[in-house]
Amino acid sequence: MNEQTVLMVDDEAEIIKLISLYLQSEKVRLRTAASGEEALAIIESEPIDLVVLDIMMPGVSGIEVCLAIRERRQMPIIFLSAKSEEIDKIHGLSVGADDYVTKPFSPLELVARIKSQLRRYAALRPAAPGAAAMPSSVLRHDGIALDTLTREVTVEDAEIRLTPREFSILELLLRHPGRVYSMEQLYELVWQEPFYESANTVMVHIRKLREKIEENPRQPRYIKTVWGVGYKLEKLGR
Repeated sequence: MNEQTVLMVDDEAEIIKLISLYLQSEKVRLRTAASGEEALAIIESEPIDLVVLDIMMPGVSGIEVCLAIRERRQMPIIFLSAKSEEIDKIHGLSVGADDYVTKPFSPLELVARIKSQLRRYAALRPAAPGAAAMPSSVLRHDGIALDTLTREVTVEDAEIRLTPREFSILELLLRHPGRVYSMEQLYELVWQEPFYESANTVMVHIRKLREKIEENPRQPRYIKTVWGVGYKLEKLGR
């Protein structure tokens, strides 16, 4: 297996030193950047598997960096922030982050979250160039096409860019149209972590997913809310 590379964007040297030591023991390479501009330059010039991104930085903010990454890359993003209010977490997740860790944090917890995200990314990313060809796996449903190999999504033949979490939610729903998933089930199946006061996290990702695939997110055609229960992908007839 190729060595995985994490880019940590933070200007606190002690934090970077600690995380570097822990990741080395996990055989994960750490690249660092002290600014948003430097981070974007690294991402454009070399393969990066995951980004740990401080929100509060001089110059280009972490939010702006996240938005720029999401225009062309699908690797997981973990936000770091001293802001612990729920609204701050919701905003971070809504712009495309996959996880949100508040400062001060346990280095071991952050490394555990990094490893969890890397496992999912390694399992779902496309095969490397030159690897043995694999059969294409395309899920289709009433105008939606999701390719689990290339991770491309189209709606009525228009390409849609999804974050890794949004992609995983849509893939799960596409595999089981008509099945109702509670927010707890969605969280534990997609995030692969125990559900604990994570309803808002799920709702934010569903809202962002609807904004991308629905013609009218307020009256969704595909992802339906089953009040008091959860969500399902509507079975539509032609």
